Amino acid sequence: MDNYNFLVSVALIILTTKILGDLTNKFNLTQVVGALLAGVVVGPSCLGLIAETDFIACSAEIGVIILMFMAGLDTDINEIKTNAKACIVTACIGVAVPLIGGTAAYALWFHTDMSNYSEMLKAIFVGVLLTATSVSITVEALREMGKLEGKVGNVILGAAVLDDIIGIIVLTVVSSMKDTSVSITGVLLKVLVYGILMIVLGVLISRFKEQIDANFHKRRISTYVLAGCLLISFASEHFFGVADITGAFLLGLFLAKCRIKTEVARKMSVPAYLFFSPIFFASVGLKVELSGITGSLIVFSLILLVVAVLTKIAGCGLGAKLCGFTSREALQVGAGMVSRGEVALIVAQKGYAMGLLDAALFPPIVIVVIATTILTPVLLKKIM
Repeated sequence: MDNYNFLVSVALIILTTKILGDLTNKFNLTQVVGALLAGVVVGPSCLGLIAETDFIACSAEIGVIILMFMAGLDTDINEIKTNAKACIVTACIGVAVPLIGGTAAYALWFHTDMSNYSEMLKAIFVGVLLTATSVSITVEALREMGKLEGKVGNVILGAAVLDDIIGIIVLTVVSSMKDTSVSITGVLLKVLVYGILMIVLGVLISRFKEQIDANFHKRRISTYVLAGCLLISFASEHFFGVADITGAFLLGLFLAKCRIKTEVARKMSVPAYLFFSPIFFASVGLKVELSGITGSLIVFSLILLVVAVLTKIAGCGLGAKLCGFTSREALQVGAGMVSRGEVALIVAQKGYAMGLLDAALFPPIVIVVIATTILTPVLLKKIM
C-alpha cells in the first residue's frame, strides 16, 4: 500500500498555520508571520514533525503562483503606468545597492583577495543573492491590511517584476564570468522576446475583452483561466528563464479590467486559502536547517541579514524618493521589497552547482531568507 503520511503532514500544516496565524494576529502582527513560523516549528529545526517533500514543494509552488495571479487581479494597471518611472528607478537602485552591499560584506568578513578572479566572483555572487526580491509574502501582508490597491502597493509589485528581470540579467553576467558557455546575448534575447509576447498577450486580452466577459456567468471560465495561468507560468520559467510567478502576475494584471475578474478571484481564493497558501508559507519555514553551522557563520549570518534589510530599504526607498514619493511612502516601498523568499534559495542552488557558493554558506543564506521573509510583514504592519 502507498504511503499516506503526506495527509498527516498537510493536516498539521493547515492546523498550525491557522493557529499561529490567529495568535500572531492577536499581537498586532499579520497572520502571514504566524504561517511562516508554523513551518519553522513543525520543521527540521524545531519539532521535526515534517520534512519538505516533493509533494509539499509542488503544492507550495502552485500556491505562490495562485497568490501572485490574484495579486495581478487586484492591481490597477493604470496605476502602474502612472508610476512606471518609479517602478523602473526603484527596481534598478534596489538591485544595485544590495549587490554592492552583499559583495562588500562577504569580502570584508572573509578577507577576500579581490585580485583573485575566482574569489572575487564568489564575493560578487553573495551580492547577487541579495538582489533577489520575493514579493509574494508582501502581497499577502498588504492584502491583509487592505493596502494592496494603492500607489505604494502598485509600485512594489511593478518594481518586483522588473527586479526579477534585472536579477536574471545580473545572474547571467556573473555566471558567464565563471562559465564561458553561458551566453549573455542569448539570455537578453530571451527576455526581450518574453517581454514582446507578454505585451501581445495583454493587447489581445484587451481587444477581446467583450468576448471574454461574455462568459461571465459560465462556471467553466475559472477552470480555463487557472489552466492558462499554470501554462503561462510554466512557459515563463521553462522557455524564457523568467520566474513562473512573473507570468502568473502578468496574466492576472491583464485580466484585472475584465468583468470575469470577480468570479475568477472568488473561486480561486477558496482553494488558495484552505490548501495551497498555507502549504506555501509553511514550506518557507521548513527550509530552516541549522545543523553544522558554526559560531563564525552565525555572526556572518547576522551581518548579512542587516545588510540585506538595510540595502533594500535604502536602495528601493531612495528610488521611490527620487520619483516624488514622500519619505514615509518611500520607506514603505523599501520595506515591502525586503523579503528574499524562495527566489534567493533558487539562485543559491544554481550558484552552488557552478562552484560560486560554498556549501558552508547555505545555512547563513537560509537564515537571511527566512528572517527577511518574517521581518517584511512585521515591518509593513508597523510602518503602514
